[in-house]
Amino acid sequence: MSINVNQISKHFGAFTALDNINLDIPEGELVALLGPSGCGKTTLLRIIAGLEQADRGDVFLKGDKVTDKPVKNRQIGFVFQHYALFRHMSVFENVAFGLRVKPRRERLGEAIIRKKVHDLLSLVQLDWLHDRYPDQLSGGQRQRIALARALAVEPSVLLLDEPFGALDAGVRKDLRQWLRNLHHDLNVTSIFVTHDQEEAMEVASQVVVLNHGRIEQQGAPGDIYDNPANAFVSRFIGQTNVFDLDEHNADWLQAAGLSAAQQGKIAHVRPHDIVIEKATADTDAFVTLKDWQHLGSLIRIELVKNGSAASVYAEMPNNQFRRLHLNRGDKVDLRIRHAHWFH
Repeated sequence: MSINVNQISKHFGAFTALDNINLDIPEGELVALLGPSGCGKTTLLRIIAGLEQADRGDVFLKGDKVTDKPVKNRQIGFVFQHYALFRHMSVFENVAFGLRVKPRRERLGEAIIRKKVHDLLSLVQLDWLHDRYPDQLSGGQRQRIALARALAVEPSVLLLDEPFGALDAGVRKDLRQWLRNLHHDLNVTSIFVTHDQEEAMEVASQVVVLNHGRIEQQGAPGDIYDNPANAFVSRFIGQTNVFDLDEHNADWLQAAGLSAAQQGKIAHVRPHDIVIEKATADTDAFVTLKDWQHLGSLIRIELVKNGSAASVYAEMPNNQFRRLHLNRGDKVDLRIRHAHWFH
């Protein structure tokens, strides 16, 4: 089911949570709403679900206007950050709950409900825990049960609010790939809220970057990373070095490959677009290697320009770093392969 959000605005007193949001999500997409705390992403999700009313604008599901429809009539499954499982119910009863509270004329027979619940628990790989209670499960297991419960009513749209935010890093990483695979199997139009850029880039087919209640950019993860629309997106998505040619002594930057014709603008350079080599004795190197961090297959290198306290960060593969035999305090030659320019 496609989702269309048309000129949605929402205020809480003097605070503008959403400012004239327009968003089109095609059927079957897995979309991340990404942004810093307070940018409006959860408010937008709740308005799509019908849990919050917009001050202005409309929501359409598959072309049908649902702005004034209650949440129960929108065919939406909602997964909360903190699971919201019923502690006094078993895993089986939690998943069956939505099926059992349907109006009598819509309710399935008990045998069909039991089969459907076991099928869903098998889908999330937890049928073996069907008779346990939420307090007997790990955080990752509880989140999967919450997802199975949302899927039980066969929603046309699945909405997830910070679904992995309460989990530790290892479990979160495992569940990211699991959710992507599950979405591929079910093909339910899904939106999840996150402030974790790595999570959004790894899981989503489309990313919507919000800031101060407005959409800064929407697109495929790779497009947003490689072609940020503005300075905010460039800083928020991935790591970047920022060089203001009006504030820096531009000579060393020009020597590194930033064009003098670009003066008056601000250059954003990704760490992997900075190439370094150990300086030879007869070169006039501007930059010193201060420190490095081992990030598994990558090495993040901290550099300082001579006479400056500001750091510049480069990245290179681990094996390349070893080949260069670089040490703290070494003078290095620096070359910038690519930069994004913003005013």
